[in-house]
Amino acid sequence: MKIKHLFALIFISLFFHSCKYYNFTGTGKIDADTFQVNSFQNNAPLVEPGIERTFTTSLQDLIQNQTSLSLTNTDGDLVYEGEIVEYRISPMTATADQRAAQNRLYVAVNVRFFNKRKPDEDFEKRFSFYYDYPANTQLMGPTLNTAMETIYERITQDVFNESLAKW
Repeated sequence: MKIKHLFALIFISLFFHSCKYYNFTGTGKIDADTFQVNSFQNNAPLVEPGIERTFTTSLQDLIQNQTSLSLTNTDGDLVYEGEIVEYRISPMTATADQRAAQNRLYVAVNVRFFNKRKPDEDFEKRFSFYYDYPANTQLMGPTLNTAMETIYERITQDVFNESLAKW
């Protein structure tokens, strides 16, 4: 009976000891203390005002919520920068009388990531996602907010996974 307790104690101590190398966000141990997210510019041919600011703060919030890194404005160990390169609305499905039944908002962001402590992890990559909505709905107000939240949630998580989670 004591051997079972001993094995259980060893297993539990190894499990908790290993948590310093892996956490539940999947980031493992990050060799950095600070991060900075430079303002993303909106270079898309079709410009929707304010989406660049919203993307920048969405990325900052995600990293702050999923890591213990400190946000800084200058000289961060990890640096994110880039631009919104595409903001496009296009019809997706048609009705019997050849009218759009559904539209798609597509957003693409070019991201450059720099890791000052591990330069071999630097990258430049394009991330994108979309949101489908009924064609009889105007893309403004709550519909636009929902669309941008959905798109940015996916893009920022993809950026996080690529830069810190290594998935």
